[in-house]
Amino acid sequence: MTKYSFILLSEMTDTFLNQIQELGVMDITRSVKPIDADSSAMLEKAAELKQTVTFLKTVDYSGEADVDAIVQASKQCTVADNPAQRVRILRNRLAELEAQTASLEREKHSRLPWGEFDSHKLEAVAQQGLDMHYYMVPKKKFDPQWEQLHPLQVVEDDGKNVWFVTVSEKGEDYRFPVDEIPAPGGSASECDHKMAELSREIVLCKAELLRQREAITTLEQEYGKGLSDLDLYLAKCNTESAAEGKLSLVVGFAPTEEDARLETALDAMDVYYLKEPATVADNPPVKLKNRWFGRMFEVLTGMYGQPVYNEFDPTPILAPFFLLFFAMCMGDAGYGIILYIIGCFLKGKDGGLAKSWRLIKVLGVGTFVVGILLGTFFGIDLYNASWVPEWLKRCMIKGTVAGFDVQMILALGIGVFHICLAMVIKAINNTRRFGFKESTSVWGWTLLIVGGVIVAAATMLLHLPMNVVKWVVIALAAVSALGIFIFNKVGRNPLLNIGAGLWDTYQMVSGLLGDVLSYIRLFALGLAGGMLGAAFNNLAMMILGSHPTYEWVFFIIVLVIGHGLNLAMSCLGAFVHPLRLTFVEFFKNSGYEGKGVAYHPLKNN
Repeated sequence: MTKYSFILLSEMTDTFLNQIQELGVMDITRSVKPIDADSSAMLEKAAELKQTVTFLKTVDYSGEADVDAIVQASKQCTVADNPAQRVRILRNRLAELEAQTASLEREKHSRLPWGEFDSHKLEAVAQQGLDMHYYMVPKKKFDPQWEQLHPLQVVEDDGKNVWFVTVSEKGEDYRFPVDEIPAPGGSASECDHKMAELSREIVLCKAELLRQREAITTLEQEYGKGLSDLDLYLAKCNTESAAEGKLSLVVGFAPTEEDARLETALDAMDVYYLKEPATVADNPPVKLKNRWFGRMFEVLTGMYGQPVYNEFDPTPILAPFFLLFFAMCMGDAGYGIILYIIGCFLKGKDGGLAKSWRLIKVLGVGTFVVGILLGTFFGIDLYNASWVPEWLKRCMIKGTVAGFDVQMILALGIGVFHICLAMVIKAINNTRRFGFKESTSVWGWTLLIVGGVIVAAATMLLHLPMNVVKWVVIALAAVSALGIFIFNKVGRNPLLNIGAGLWDTYQMVSGLLGDVLSYIRLFALGLAGGMLGAAFNNLAMMILGSHPTYEWVFFIIVLVIGHGLNLAMSCLGAFVHPLRLTFVEFFKNSGYEGKGVAYHPLKNN
């Protein structure tokens, strides 16, 4: 994640948030703090720097006709000591010059019909006691008889309009059929001369602005420092000291891969912001990144809580184990088919449960596969059914181990593996987050428990010599004891470490046994669901009798209602208990906190 810090006037905030909403990728938090004279000055300075940088990045005169003159003149310019102030002055002066040029263009256009004339000669006419009158009328309104009635001279006739002048004696009550227009202030060539002077000054302004581009990096650094200083100042301010205005301090987080697009959009908005990589101290929102299989189970991770920024994402481990646990608790291949059909039906529908149609289908497939391995199909014991092929029966998990049902032993074995995996994850994650010195106790317990399980399994499967096993166990115990009792808190009094180790031992011994036994529910729920399904089958068969007629109707009703109830109860248990095994047994032993904030970007629905 990348952290973006924005400082806005409060009245600008709503507009800014609407623009962020259009982008749809930034998770926003905001706060409000009062403005005082100092913070207002700092904000104004930052605003000027930001506006200067934005403007200088757009300075490009390569497409203008006088680009060569601008570039040549820029070589004679220097970067100002205060570029922001100098750019402001140059921009204002350039705007004035361009406005004057535009005004002269309009003036030239109005003078062109009058042609070139000498202003001094017109003054001589006035000295002789004569007044000049200037007119412009549309061609169709010009009356040629005027030339017979008045001393009139046509100056220009472009086919659409006619420009002409008349002369009268000073003081004479002179009247003409059309309204008089102001006398031209000079000839068009005079406008050209003035515009040439303005053009030379415009070239100099643009040349100096082009040279100031060299200060962009310095201005950006100064802008970033100014915002940092303002942020620090506001953090130190007493928020109860009210002032006339208020600032909105907006903090946003967005995925790093969106940086380029966001910077382009934010620069176009002309807002003031700081960008920096998010850190753990910022507690940024977390966006989980899982493939298609893991994404289906992210909703379950969210039920417990998102990982913090430097914590591991448990979803890739939660997903396969939850699928296995759910399937074992259901324990019936027929119910897996029903779940798959339900998932297909929900596809394309709207609503809460419909959003998880993919997950329901996957759970259905898993339930079908595990149900076949456990040998149950709508309450029917497939292992003892004569119509089931022998090759399929050989794939089923049936029998006993040391007088215990093999399915129960399997459930406990899965629980031991699940907890051992959690302990290894905790040791690795704690080391990554806090360092090895702060994780010696965790490594001690992981080495003792996981190592002990591995040694026990190897001894039973590989028939290791007992003297080898003895020395391996002694080595594991010795190394683990150092981490648990002596170095569990490096630098602390050894007696305190031993006391803390004894307390950890009590909690570990009492907790681990209960954690492992909790996994028997995987066997018990599957067994209970299968037995209840078989009970409904037997009840339906009793109703059917040996020579059924109308009894078929009640037979079907009992099967549908019975297995419908059993399916509903099994789904409830198969959802709740695997979550319990994950949230309590696994998360506790893996050290997962889940106190992070989910990534919820501000976007249009």
